[in-house]
Amino acid sequence: MTTQDDLGSVEPAGEQVLAAAAGGLTYPVAPGYRVKVRQGPGTNYPAVRTLAEGARIQIRCQRHGQSVSGPYGTSDIWDCIGSGQYVSDAYVRTGSSGMVAPRCTN
Repeated sequence: MTTQDDLGSVEPAGEQVLAAAAGGLTYPVAPGYRVKVRQGPGTNYPAVRTLAEGARIQIRCQRHGQSVSGPYGTSDIWDCIGSGQYVSDAYVRTGSSGMVAPRCTN
């Protein structure tokens, strides 16, 4: 499956799985999507890598940023998955339309 929104947030689907930190709660990326990880909470930030199809992420914290539409609706919540690494929550199945992790402090 190949998909891309008009903001360039996804790429052709692949088959690798990103392992999250051992023992932590993880959330799946929407099936069939490879989601770009960005340096900040918006598509205007450079992409630092792309999550593989079937990836699961561990959310460290969340912050509000650019509103993005994806398979799980439209959201301005961005999930921080590492230092300077953000993914739009619209592409992550958290089971909530609100925040599921602490608000980022930096």
